[in-house]
Amino acid sequence: MTDSSQSSAPASTAPWTPDSWKTKPIKQDVVYENHQELESVLARVATLPPLVSSPEVDRLRAQLKDVAEGRAFLLQGGDCAESFDYCNPAPIEDKLKVLLQMSLVLVWGLRLPVVRIARMAGQYAKPRSSAYETVNGEKILSYRGDNVNSIDPARRRPDPKRLMEAYFHSAATINYVRLLLGAGFADIHQPKNWDLGHVRDKEIRHEYQTIVSRLTNALDFMEVIGATDGRLSALSTVDLYTSHEALLLDYEQALTRPVPKPVAKTTRHVPYEPSTPPRNSLAPELCDWYNLSAHFIWIGDRTRQLDGAHVEYFRGVKNPVGVKVGPSMEADELVRVLDILDPLFEPGRVTLITRYGASKIADYLPAHIKAVQGTNHKPVWCCDPCHGNTTTAPSGHKTRSFDAIISEITSNISIHSDLGSRLSGVHLELTGEHVTECTGGSQELLDTDLPSNYQTFCDPRLNYEQSLDIAFKIAKVYETRRESSSQK
Repeated sequence: MTDSSQSSAPASTAPWTPDSWKTKPIKQDVVYENHQELESVLARVATLPPLVSSPEVDRLRAQLKDVAEGRAFLLQGGDCAESFDYCNPAPIEDKLKVLLQMSLVLVWGLRLPVVRIARMAGQYAKPRSSAYETVNGEKILSYRGDNVNSIDPARRRPDPKRLMEAYFHSAATINYVRLLLGAGFADIHQPKNWDLGHVRDKEIRHEYQTIVSRLTNALDFMEVIGATDGRLSALSTVDLYTSHEALLLDYEQALTRPVPKPVAKTTRHVPYEPSTPPRNSLAPELCDWYNLSAHFIWIGDRTRQLDGAHVEYFRGVKNPVGVKVGPSMEADELVRVLDILDPLFEPGRVTLITRYGASKIADYLPAHIKAVQGTNHKPVWCCDPCHGNTTTAPSGHKTRSFDAIISEITSNISIHSDLGSRLSGVHLELTGEHVTECTGGSQELLDTDLPSNYQTFCDPRLNYEQSLDIAFKIAKVYETRRESSSQK
């Protein structure tokens, strides 16, 4: 352990408030024509009930501490950008199903609990490299996500009412997820019901089936000895948390709520206090501030400026937070970001979501790991193998290669291991649907297959089969490493 003075936070000495970000320069801001209408919508959102609870956020904080300290693994996944149209039962069920099935495979392969976070119920904003794009030869405003404007070229004017729509679509999605999990939907992850017919390669199908058979035998044994009787077990109910990139800070501020700080430990039960704006304002020193639009929020690669509005906002909320880390992040800059966001050196407070590309990871990840090792910070190291591996197919479709995605994950595992560190999670853009947006995987999809069911209006996503492939591959890597270690 190094002396904490090596990483003392140069964090702002100015007091933090939910709107102190407005004193900082901001990137990816949205310009609305009707400012009065915007203020009216935000005022209404600020009076609406929270979408998640502070005890749920605290539970996730405790679980991410376990992840950071090597006692659990993080699986985070979902759409690049949600559409309001995805707020209906089938897409929600499909996404939940694939995350549950992937997590069970990972539990088996890693022999660790898996913390599940969905890019869901709020991932409606999309950062863009340019404010404008050309469609059919006409220069128009870029699509910024359903909570800003429409994918329809004729409806690109930012509309404040969409923020209200985002709130209610998020609420409906979260409500349905709670309903499903409360009704035992997690039982659908029983491996005996899985269909592996999509796996074309016989050797790979045999390998996957071996894993599924072992899982089935283990679960059947637990049932026989009564390990699942008389209570809700990990086989029938799970925690699943929501997340999104907190891009639109006006909206995030409206759902940032004060919660009384914990009182001294007592045997008396203290009921949960709702996190709507209090009737009587709390003194700042008596409350913590939670972003209750989601359990987990992250800063994107385009908005992580040290003196920027997003870093200022993130430093004050109690939620665990993520930071995207790519080739443009200098090692000393990474340490300074951690110092600002994690001045108390809380394990798991910050998740570093690395996104380099399979061909670049060896050039950047080692320096980032070594820089963090020189501090007292204990972040969650999470690999985003999708963003850095986006290409364009001959047909003009944006796509990603499954092989490149797997390569970045396995390189990540090896580099961390070589440096005495540990990859603690994966962050994937995926869907539970049978789309054709990424090439490769056990279906052996080719560039020519992309048009057959290419549905994304944003970045390409791993489909259901490819997502399971990822879980099987990671499980196999850790199983092989475990067997190799036991033979030494």
